[in-house]
Amino acid sequence: MPPQASPNGYPEIAPALLAWYGRHGRVLPWRAPPGSRADPYRVWLSEIMLQQTTVASVMAYFQDFTRRWPQIEALAEAPLEEVLAAWAGLGYYARARNLHACAVTIARGLGGRFPEREDELRRLPGIGPYTAAAMAAIAFGRRASVVDGNVERVTARLFAEETPLPKAKPRLRALAASLLPPAPADDFPYGDFAQAMMDLGATLCLPRRPDCRRCPLQDACAGHAAGLAGVLPRRTPKKPKPTRRGAAFWLTRPDGRVLLRRRAETGLLGGMMEVPSAGWHSAPGGPGTADPALDTGPAPVRADWTALPGVVRHTFTHFHLELVVWAAELRPRRGIRRLESEIWVRFDELSGAGLPSLMHKVARHALGKRAQADPGAGPG
Repeated sequence: MPPQASPNGYPEIAPALLAWYGRHGRVLPWRAPPGSRADPYRVWLSEIMLQQTTVASVMAYFQDFTRRWPQIEALAEAPLEEVLAAWAGLGYYARARNLHACAVTIARGLGGRFPEREDELRRLPGIGPYTAAAMAAIAFGRRASVVDGNVERVTARLFAEETPLPKAKPRLRALAASLLPPAPADDFPYGDFAQAMMDLGATLCLPRRPDCRRCPLQDACAGHAAGLAGVLPRRTPKKPKPTRRGAAFWLTRPDGRVLLRRRAETGLLGGMMEVPSAGWHSAPGGPGTADPALDTGPAPVRADWTALPGVVRHTFTHFHLELVVWAAELRPRRGIRRLESEIWVRFDELSGAGLPSLMHKVARHALGKRAQADPGAGPG
């Protein structure tokens, strides 16, 4: 019979979990080997990148960032535009702006050194409770309970906690903290323990098909004993996401260049390059339908705009987006006024223009429809 939850949690799980981690822990470019202290800069960079993003998606970005900016001082000196361009495709672009702001704060205000305590780390731009705990434990060996989605799942199953998420989050944080020594212990590897819990959730204690047979904590898991491992943690059904609609304006020149602009620093995709767009509001009509009220009023210039067939679809955290793409070619001799702050990019250079994923979809849509309309039209 597995032990029941108590104020001391499951103190017996640490040896088995740490032994398993020593043999099976994931080898990741930002990690130090078990028993070694990690580089705070690499821990911080990886944790910011991993927020609501998978390890597989982050790997190439992390390698690119550390090649360009191997120390935090180098990142602090980089122009924000370069950082945003390097971040393009990772999403949640406020993270990139906060990343740069935090690098500037550390490099110029703190002598290039991160503080070690959770409360001090949380004062830095872009560092919330989870990231502060992860850095304190992994980079500095401090007692900190690190609870991400993987750790929530492992903890819910260990304690057979049936309260659904998100209501269960405070309870799961408390239970996860009970797995640590009750007071700071100099000989306890807090960083390895945190990463072992994450790895257990990422490799064995999987959301739909937990591999309980190979789990080092099977005998201590109340959820496994009750036959609930595969259904925990329970979740409150999510409300369906609304759909917003808008327009993007694909304005080209005869020399094979397209107009881009930089979005305002605040708001969604703040500071990123975009194909000029407008709207993004809720409107009547079902998914897949254009907003009948949408016209070319917000277009960057007066021109002979044509709506391309189909729509571009993209999903953000809180809503789905559908964009109608309007296309036109700029003819200077027609007397159209010069565009302010114009940025003209060759079609074959769009991949390096720092566009977010949504705008890459717009570009592919426009170029694809252009090729269908004129099979001889190439990207140059």
